[in-house]
Amino acid sequence: QVQLVESGGGLVQPGGSLRLSCAASGTIFRINTGGWYRQAPGKQRELVATIITDGSTHYADSVKGRFTISRDNAKNTVYLQMNSLKPEDTAVYYCNAKIVTTNYWGQGTQVTVSS
Repeated sequence: QVQLVESGGGLVQPGGSLRLSCAASGTIFRINTGGWYRQAPGKQRELVATIITDGSTHYADSVKGRFTISRDNAKNTVYLQMNSLKPEDTAVYYCNAKIVTTNYWGQGTQVTVSS
């Protein structure tokens, strides 16, 4: 079955960087729309960034200019480069991918920004 495998989370100091990866497996079909969401303790899950088939991107205002979403179609993988991280970026980050007509979610990866 289709799985989204996330990696790249961890602990980083404020101002630091992390790169998250989300690889789709178990399918011959390409990721159509890819996205990253996050959920902080006690808060609702929120959209961070999305990328569609033609490479067009969309970002939440809170991460514009700091985060970059990209994709590698050959690897069926979506990335999130996070720079200038702030403590308020601390959350579990979830990958979301639409493949054909179905939306899939990754298992989540913890990102903690703390000194």
